[in-house]
Amino acid sequence: MNTQSTFATGLASSITTSLDESAMVRKVAWRIMPLIMICYLFAFFDRINISFAKFQLQGDLGLSDTAYGLGASLFVVGYVLFEVPSNMFLYKVGARRWIARIMISWGIATAAMIFVSSEWQFYGLRFLIGAMEAGFAPGVLYYLTLWFPTAFRGRITSLLFLASAFAGLIGAPVSGLILSNLEGVMGVRGWHWLFLLGGLPCILLGLVVLSQLKDRIEDAQWLSHEERELLRSRIAHQNKDTGGHSLLGAIKTPGFLTLGLVYFLIQVASYGLNFWAPHLIRTAGTQNPTVIGLLTAIPYICGAISMVLVGRMSDASGERRKFVIGLMLLAAIGFFMAGMFDKQTALLVFALCALGAGVVAAIPAFWALPPKLVSGAGAAGGIALINTLGQLGGIVSPVMVGRIKDMTGSTTPALYVIGCMALLCVLILAYGLPEKLRSKENSRV
Repeated sequence: MNTQSTFATGLASSITTSLDESAMVRKVAWRIMPLIMICYLFAFFDRINISFAKFQLQGDLGLSDTAYGLGASLFVVGYVLFEVPSNMFLYKVGARRWIARIMISWGIATAAMIFVSSEWQFYGLRFLIGAMEAGFAPGVLYYLTLWFPTAFRGRITSLLFLASAFAGLIGAPVSGLILSNLEGVMGVRGWHWLFLLGGLPCILLGLVVLSQLKDRIEDAQWLSHEERELLRSRIAHQNKDTGGHSLLGAIKTPGFLTLGLVYFLIQVASYGLNFWAPHLIRTAGTQNPTVIGLLTAIPYICGAISMVLVGRMSDASGERRKFVIGLMLLAAIGFFMAGMFDKQTALLVFALCALGAGVVAAIPAFWALPPKLVSGAGAAGGIALINTLGQLGGIVSPVMVGRIKDMTGSTTPALYVIGCMALLCVLILAYGLPEKLRSKENSRV
């Protein structure tokens, strides 16, 4: 160890004696996370609002189901194509500026849906919205690695993904209220209001991000000098031994592409829940849409609770990989049980709760793994690449389930297939990762 490194380590040790690191991280979290969580909530809502607007939009534009489905999926195409380039720009210009740019541009594009009057305009704007939002989620994940030591990232990432759970729980009733109560107000259609009220707040939030977030710990004047030095030295020390300091370096890092495959399989399971839970509950015998909506929310509530508990426990133990293994095993059991009890509503909902507690919590738990391999530009571009592979899982899953249902007349075989894919994910996590990802982290570094 050279003199400079020894001095930095000694300085950090001396500072730690006079500071409570947990209290300092809480201070950072209270400053950063509320704004980021609100931004993430709107980002997730931006992905699902098209489903709430479906019937009015189709009627006004004269779209077939095929045309609607193509337009909805073009969002994912735009997102996937521009995900990695977006995060490479983020690394060059700074996370604060780029996240603000993303929010402002996607807010404008979303609000512009009120001007859509033809099928091709619908296609083009959906693609544009996806392209404008590309890089937001991995960009935020990268930003968190700049501010939080590894020992705290599990619970911090869980907090971030709680926003997506709230978007799902809150988004449906709020969208229903907008569509029913604002229909015709000021001569504007309800679905126009839905996109307008989804887009305009994003523009405002982008301006708030630009003014409130900081790119560097050194610029955080709301931390004391000692706190800034401790936080900076902790994170610098944890990142110095990681490989993949460029996107190409990240791709070449042993285990990196394997993580991409793992996340692809997690997202196949996640979209299996997202797209088919209401259908499963309906085919089990429940016909009332309100009851279906309430029952569908229960697995996400279980997922939110599991997410918080696992985030805390994984931080305390340092066992990131083993928690993801356990969660995906629970998800696999949930899929198999859903197939077995597809005609018994009570047992089916219990199976979906196990599935939700597993796969919903597995996503934030997984994101503690990539920073163990990559840092710098490698983390910015690499996290985006892994997220892109996951989005491909989101395309494969609904198409695969739909195809199996068309061939067999039932979704049950598809549930078993996804359960097997979840088990494959477990096996890769257990035996297919390099030692660096299989080793336990210290609970305090």
